[in-house]
This record gives sequence, C-alpha cells and structure tokens, in this order.
Amino acid sequence: MNVLFLCTGNSCRSILAEATFNALAPEDMRAMSAGSHPAGYVHPRSLALLQREGIPTAGLHSKSWGAFPTVPDLVITVCASAAGETCPVYLGSARRVHWGVADPAQATGSEAEIDAAFEHAYRVLRTRIEAFLALPENLVRHDPAAFQAELERIGRLSA
Repeated sequence: MNVLFLCTGNSCRSILAEATFNALAPEDMRAMSAGSHPAGYVHPRSLALLQREGIPTAGLHSKSWGAFPTVPDLVITVCASAAGETCPVYLGSARRVHWGVADPAQATGSEAEIDAAFEHAYRVLRTRIEAFLALPENLVRHDPAAFQAELERIGRLSA
C-alpha cells in the first residue's frame, strides 16, 4: 500500500508522518508526503525531532503533490482545517481521509513552547500511524467500509 500524507507546505506535519510511517511500516507499505504549495524546505525542528526519535531523515524534502512515481492507494490530509487552514483536495481516485493536526510551524512563544508544539504534532501522528498499522491486513480488501470507518476513527485519536 502506498500512502500519501498531504498538507499545504510539506515542511512539518506531512514530513513527520512520512518519516514515521516509513520507519514503522512493513516493507510492503510505503509513505510519501507532499504539499499543495510546498515550502521548499523541511523545517529544522522537524528534522531535529525525527533524529532525536531515531527516525531516518535522509532524503526528506519538501515537494509538490504532482511529483510522484506511483499513485497513492490512500491519501491522508494532515492540515488543521478547524484552525481555518485550507486543506488541499486530492482529485485522484485514491481513498481519502483527514487526520487534522495543528501546524507546529505556526507555534509562538518560548523555545520550549515551540518545541512542545512540534513534539505534540509528532506524538499525535505517531499514535495514529501505530493504530493504522495495527489494523488487520485484509480489512481494506474484505470490508472497505469498515476500513474507511477505522481510518476516520483513527483520525480522531490524540497523543
């Protein structure tokens, strides 16, 4: 299964999700990430957090959603539409679900408070990714409606 984590800038949340998913998933599952308006860089705090967690960061870069060699089977948007952020709409035929996460790049306050925002976004995404990877392998084939319902339930999990 190919999973696309999609947001606007592809510098924080979708990058955290891509790297975490690929570190935890079995070999037959791969994640990609993209943005509808890529920032052109990966936020240094995202890279530092992933490195602290022991998750590989080589090759991570901000990219557009039109730059993929494979078509995703599943598109997960991670923007925080509840915060007034516009989520990109993927028009392909892939299954879609929304897992909104507040954008840590928009965090303000002390260094510790900003780091905490990145840590929170990472923990929420990791919790959801772990729940996704724990789903029965054959659920998507045998009961697509139940699979979609589980994806939506997972999207409501917090850290």
